[in-house]
Amino acid sequence: MSDDEFRTERDSLGEMQVPADAYWGAQTQRAVENFPVSDETFGRRFVRALGVVKKGATQANRDLGLLDEETAGHIIEAADEVIAGEHDDQFPVDVFQTGSGTSSNMNANEVIANRATELSGGELGSREIHPNDHVNYGQSSNDVIPTAMHIASLEAVERDLLPALETLCDELAAKADEFGDVVKTGRTHLQDATPVTLGQEFGGYRTQVEKGIERVRGTREHLSELALGGTATGTGLNTHPEFPWRAAEYISEETDISFREADNHFEAQAAHDAVSEAHGALRTVAGSLNKIANDLRLLASGPRNGLGEIEQPENQPGSSIMPGKINPVVAEAVNQVHKQVVGNDAAIAAGAGEGQLDLNLYKPVLAHNFLQSTEILANSSEVFAEKFVAKLEANREHCRRQVEQSLALATALNPAIGYDKASEVAKAALKEGKTVREVAVEKGYLTEHEAEEVLDPAEMTERVILGDE
Repeated sequence: MSDDEFRTERDSLGEMQVPADAYWGAQTQRAVENFPVSDETFGRRFVRALGVVKKGATQANRDLGLLDEETAGHIIEAADEVIAGEHDDQFPVDVFQTGSGTSSNMNANEVIANRATELSGGELGSREIHPNDHVNYGQSSNDVIPTAMHIASLEAVERDLLPALETLCDELAAKADEFGDVVKTGRTHLQDATPVTLGQEFGGYRTQVEKGIERVRGTREHLSELALGGTATGTGLNTHPEFPWRAAEYISEETDISFREADNHFEAQAAHDAVSEAHGALRTVAGSLNKIANDLRLLASGPRNGLGEIEQPENQPGSSIMPGKINPVVAEAVNQVHKQVVGNDAAIAAGAGEGQLDLNLYKPVLAHNFLQSTEILANSSEVFAEKFVAKLEANREHCRRQVEQSLALATALNPAIGYDKASEVAKAALKEGKTVREVAVEKGYLTEHEAEEVLDPAEMTERVILGDE
């Protein structure tokens, strides 16, 4: 690059050459050069949250008379552009950076300061609107980054994950209704068990997702606490006493989510138990979806030499060598998301438990992993619901034939002929290749009419209190 493609920016360590058209400044450029680690940078949710923090902080400082109206106006306008996603390409810092996230905080400060300076008619790099003195007024990376973490995490949960889980829940509920009359063989230990309906199984899946939604919603209380106002160590040095709650009110207004000042600023900066707790709920949801996906893969296995109780959608050819093969590819994607979320949870649990004294130094990786888990859980839930669950069909006749052959029907004989005779019937049916019904009648334990009543698979799927007439 030629010299005119750069401009000179300054920070406390001296001068740095920055791309001429970049809104970031010297500290961001140093971070870019210091952390060529992963090529992964923060995405839309976190960058938006940084803009929300800077806007809310500026509004509070303006109200308190700590920033003049004109300067605050330009900062707010620039922050609004960051919130809207107009400058996402101006956040080049690697996720793996200083543990406090100072590089990302200064990245936001410099981008907003330079853009605000430009809006005021000044030149980029002139620092007429200063990244520290104006944009970062009354703040520290140590309270800004955990605040952005909570904002981004809760917005991702509220805007992305919960709606996706509700979509999946609705599709599972629809299938539970549709398959309510499909009687099939139940299975425990992967062995034949007493009959259930396909609808009952899908009702169980629906309830798993419903309870997952409740668990995720339960994380709101602690994620809604904001560290902003604690500055460096939680004492609030250089911050107006009213700043934290005023900024929280503006942040709530901007996001349409209720946020509040942290109960204890020392806890909010030195530990990230709220993030760890919330991600635990995400891990549980991922496990639920993994279980459901595995079950549906088993139920759809075949088409001729598996369980074959449901017919899966033909999303794409399944093999590059076996013509006509169709695989449960969408369910497999859900399985893989589960493994990634479990890995993210291990990193979050490790990082959240590693704070030293007055500051946890794993903020960037905690934020990155949480937001990745939320994104892939939300996206996979939507795809699973719409491209797989909604398109499933029941193989009704196959289910009927299979349940009639099930040896587990002998369980219903217990009240009529006792466990020992019922066991004798089951073993004989297996050995002779007959149904439980046939053997029970042949041995004289039941009449044909009694066998019809006692061994009705549909009746076995309904809860009956013994002794009721």
